[in-house]
Order: sequence, then structure tokens, then C-alpha cells
Amino acid sequence: MLEKRKEYVGEVIQDKAQKTVVVSVQRIVQEKRFKKYLRRTTTFMAHDEENLCHVGDVVKLIETRPISARKKWKVLEILKKKVEA
Repeated sequence: MLEKRKEYVGEVIQDKAQKTVVVSVQRIVQEKRFKKYLRRTTTFMAHDEENLCHVGDVVKLIETRPISARKKWKVLEILKKKVEA
């Protein structure tokens, strides 16, 4: 039976390596004791085959087979490019 792959939307925070970007994904969780909502950030290393992503871009990630020791995600599409001022 096929499993659905996980997908996340996040912002590129680093693009120095070749074919790799570091993406920051934010989520909102509720604190147990006082029921306060907190913002939590997780970073993922993702595979970017054509080196199209740059810092500030909003991208969609999809789970994939392990590409390296820390890369288990692939950039599916660029949702929004950073606007240069």
C-alpha cells in the first residue's frame, strides 16, 4: 500500500551549497499547561537540482528517499520568488 508523502511550505534561509538549500518551516503548536499558542521553527535540507532557489524564496518541499546523510527532502516547486528592491 502506498503512503502519502509529507509536504511542507517554508522559506529558503541558505543556498550556499550546490544543489542544496536549507528551508525553514514554521508551525504553530499549543502549549499544554496554559494553552498558549507558540511558533516553532524546523529547518530541513532539501535537494534543488537546477539551483533555482535563492534566499527569501517560499518553496514547497516533498519527502523523498535519502539523497545524503541529512537530505531527505526535495524542492517540489517555488511558490513565491523574493522581490528585489
